[in-house]
Amino acid sequence: MAETHHPHPDSLLDAVPVGGRELTEGAWIEVIRKMDEVYSDLIRYEVDLEQKNAALEQAQQFIASVMESISDILLVCDHKGRIQQVNPALLGLTGLTADNLVGQPLSALLPEGDAAVFRPGKVVREHEARLNSKDGRLTELVALNSSPRLDRHRRLPGMVIVGRPVGELRRAYEALNAAHRDLKRAQQQLIQSEKMASLGRLVAGVAHELNNPISFVYSNVHTLARYRERLAQYLGALHGGVGESELAALRGRLRIDQLMADLDSLVAGTLEGAERVSEIVKNLRRLSFVNPAERRRLDLAQVARNAMQWVLKSAVRPVAVDDQLADELWVDGSEGPLHQVMVNLMQNAVDAMEAVAHPALALSGRRVGDQVVVVLRDNGPGIGGDDLTKVFDPFFTHCCPVN
Repeated sequence: MAETHHPHPDSLLDAVPVGGRELTEGAWIEVIRKMDEVYSDLIRYEVDLEQKNAALEQAQQFIASVMESISDILLVCDHKGRIQQVNPALLGLTGLTADNLVGQPLSALLPEGDAAVFRPGKVVREHEARLNSKDGRLTELVALNSSPRLDRHRRLPGMVIVGRPVGELRRAYEALNAAHRDLKRAQQQLIQSEKMASLGRLVAGVAHELNNPISFVYSNVHTLARYRERLAQYLGALHGGVGESELAALRGRLRIDQLMADLDSLVAGTLEGAERVSEIVKNLRRLSFVNPAERRRLDLAQVARNAMQWVLKSAVRPVAVDDQLADELWVDGSEGPLHQVMVNLMQNAVDAMEAVAHPALALSGRRVGDQVVVVLRDNGPGIGGDDLTKVFDPFFTHCCPVN
């Protein structure tokens, strides 16, 4: 019996007949390497596919959550007008299900006449219609808007229709109108409050305007009252037959000569103060402080000095004055308004120096070409930068000194 020879398994890699040829060990290794590469590619493709599938599911969930959260009704149609997708708000309004609508023509939801209005590629704004509902009746009136839907290649695959019940819109309009009425009422109240505040500022300003001439008149009248007592005492002695020497001594002690010399200025100043009050009252009757007044040739230096005299007489404590005004500064203008401006400016300067130990004012003026410049300086705390822009606002008062 002949002996049978069994090759060693490792020798199979050395020579395996394939189609009349034998694969060497190197060829087998190359086949196995290629198979490993193909398997690795399959694993990688599977991982990528799972990741893309997870991203797609996440995007679908996001879109679905947005669709569910939209309170307006929404439906998507293809280029033939067939319904592709609807949102829960539409289903809730009609009572229908997605199975009743998806794949159906738009006329399944809208009456024929209204469905014909909406076509792919056409923009529709605020078309009011009623939708078909589950029980065969029509829903409440809905305001519908549609716009074309384009794909990433700018082709027209269909349209999107959104809408809201008109009743809801009307309720929103009514709420808006109510809010508008409330706003107008609040505005009227604010205007009334502002009028009262303006009236208060006006009264304060008028009181300030009247205070200076009245204080001047009041001071002069008090001086005249003292002078009257001294004159009465002197005249009583004169008519009582007092001797010449005693009468002369009394005349000197009562300073009758100085009194008589001062009477003219006191009476003139009192009349001027009364005239200022009368002028302010006239302006109030015209409801304006800026009405044109009579213009004439006047000495602005004298107007400024008179205003300074008024303010200093009503001042609570002495104020040092450095008068550097020219002797005469003739201009054309209205004396009354200019006097008021000077008095207010100087009074504000005196008020600003309330906390200053030694208040002082410097008054100067000069002619510059065809103009006259009058400068008033005080040694008060000054005006802060934020308030400088408000100094010409009517009745504005600066109350906070600069550090």
